[in-house]
Amino acid sequence: MNTRRFTARRTAVGGFAAVGAALALLVSGCGSLTNTGEDAERETHTVEEGFHVGLLLPDLHTARYEAFDRPFFEEELNELCPNCELSYANADGDVDEQQTQAQAMLTDGVDVLVLDAVDAAASAGTVNEARSQGVPVIAYDRLAEGGVDMYVSFDNHRVGQVQAEALIAAMEKEGTAGEGQIVMMNGSPTDPNAGSFKAGAHEIFDGQVEIGQEFDTPNWSPDEANSQMEGAITSLGLDEIIGVYAANDGIASGVISALRSAGVSVKDLPPVTGQDAELAGIQRIIAGEQYMTVYKAIQPEAQVAAAMAVSLATGEDPQLGEYSLTEVEDAAGETVQAVLLEPIAVTKDNVGDTVVSDGIYSIEEICTDDYADTEFCQEAL
Repeated sequence: MNTRRFTARRTAVGGFAAVGAALALLVSGCGSLTNTGEDAERETHTVEEGFHVGLLLPDLHTARYEAFDRPFFEEELNELCPNCELSYANADGDVDEQQTQAQAMLTDGVDVLVLDAVDAAASAGTVNEARSQGVPVIAYDRLAEGGVDMYVSFDNHRVGQVQAEALIAAMEKEGTAGEGQIVMMNGSPTDPNAGSFKAGAHEIFDGQVEIGQEFDTPNWSPDEANSQMEGAITSLGLDEIIGVYAANDGIASGVISALRSAGVSVKDLPPVTGQDAELAGIQRIIAGEQYMTVYKAIQPEAQVAAAMAVSLATGEDPQLGEYSLTEVEDAAGETVQAVLLEPIAVTKDNVGDTVVSDGIYSIEEICTDDYADTEFCQEAL
């Protein structure tokens, strides 16, 4: 299978050089794509002849996309459709860049678009433009607006609940529950998943813990999280902070860096949550810096997305194996067929039974020189 990486070239004045057809469809000032026509009739393809799939991922802050999502998707698509062509691009957190990448793929003739949106609302223009060309769209990991055809992700409300339950359990174990306040460090306000994580967490926290300060972290940026946590430390005082809800591992890294810079030793760090089971997050967990992360089995998510792409291109039912379709509503209240996978809490106690046993990381990858002396590595090596 031929795989091509789409990139846009930054100009000297900070814009993007793209194909002329893409520029003609960009709305001045906001970079949105528009669709003023009806949805075009869709062409049906066969696996034997192959077809062209576009995969658009949102950022490089989160390690999972390049390390796992793209290769898992590519591997499964190649298995299901050896004659298919895959075009791939990562927007590096830039909304306009992702719209440019999407239009370039549409101009190049992709038959199915798999979209993990940087900004769910802004992605509506891309989705509408694809529909106007008869190209179905699969929302991957984040529910893009504009009327996508199918959606695969995790039960994001449950992710927030799992994080909150783990944090409360950790504070109870340490005997600090009720003796201070927590800080909530939520995800990007442009990511609808972040809102679901936050809502799920609040469902557990409200009435049980005191939230001293709460932030939304633009673009899931660890640097922004670091600055926000520094502000929370100044405002609340170190002694008052008994736990931190960090929406993902990148945010957790910024939080922990701020706490360490404020003079907190590793053994005195309050419990900090995370998500995505990044290698650095797993290493912080075995080192006692981060309490937990949420492991979302990315391989089945990517495999389901590939099966959906084949289904939409061929008009056949998706081959989902053990998973089944359900229905969700998008921001406009439209029903979307979806597969929602179950998240898993990972602490020091079950690293080996989750990310190691599933082949995400080897013991050697986790137990580098900096972590070789940890209890986990001493027992594993």
